[in-house]
Amino acid sequence: MSGTAVYVARRLATSVVTLLGVAVAVFLLVRLLPGDPARVIAGLLATDQQVAQIRHQLGLDQPLATQFATFLLQLLQGNLGVSARTSQPVLAEILARLPYTLELAVAATLVGSVSGILMGVAAAVRRTSWLDFLVSVGALAGISMPVYWLGLLLIILFAVDLHWLPAAGADRPGAIVLPALTLALFSVALVARMTRAAMLETLRQDYVRTATAKGVGRGRVIFVHALRNAFLPILTVIALQFGNLLGGAVLTETVFGWPGMGQLLVNSIFARDYPMIQGIILVYATLVVLINLLVDLLYTAVDPRIRYS
Repeated sequence: MSGTAVYVARRLATSVVTLLGVAVAVFLLVRLLPGDPARVIAGLLATDQQVAQIRHQLGLDQPLATQFATFLLQLLQGNLGVSARTSQPVLAEILARLPYTLELAVAATLVGSVSGILMGVAAAVRRTSWLDFLVSVGALAGISMPVYWLGLLLIILFAVDLHWLPAAGADRPGAIVLPALTLALFSVALVARMTRAAMLETLRQDYVRTATAKGVGRGRVIFVHALRNAFLPILTVIALQFGNLLGGAVLTETVFGWPGMGQLLVNSIFARDYPMIQGIILVYATLVVLINLLVDLLYTAVDPRIRYS
């Protein structure tokens, strides 16, 4: 078995342990939420008998250890349970919302990565210039700006005042633009800062000076010789940001009424829908674990000197 195969097998085994830890944590934390799920589902006018009946149907009248054993057994069988709010299989509802969340996260990652890399390269090449100052200040502002505030600002400007783009939903052309821009801003700032720092370090290397002395074009030196060698830490930041964007989409999807997993999670929390909350968190955790594994494998493609053993 090759070194890479052994590495992947080891990482997958570690991932299973990690996801098991997440399952335990989310099971316990969800039950710390204030409020009685049975009372929330039954409604304010329900009698105590009706509430007790719903609690029995959900298994909430069982000891905590029994509830966890049932949850873990279902999980090992690939069954995330049934939603207490809609009585539909949790996995089916999540899979129906997952494409919307992935579409939004991928769009935001593309916007954030391309914009951030170009801004970071420009700032590094024009170090100490007004452009460098502008990128640094813009990146700092982007990191500090709350997502929900920016989302509301974009809705007021582009949807309410200018009528250029829809304010909510996913069924109209251009509906993804505003939520993707909102979600991408933080990513742009981080990628730009990382690209600038990595490029400044790389541009000082001897091989870059040698390429310039040999008469290689400025663009080729920057984007082929320097950026390629500076790309490893940038790739790490982009991958981590993609995971963060999946989780950060909760607020953005709520602000823009985007029908992804984030909006489903918020609705499930308000409804105290324990199985749905647990299922969504586990799917988020699984995606982040798989993305990190994929990025680790991409390192070998970016830098052939890297070998896993």
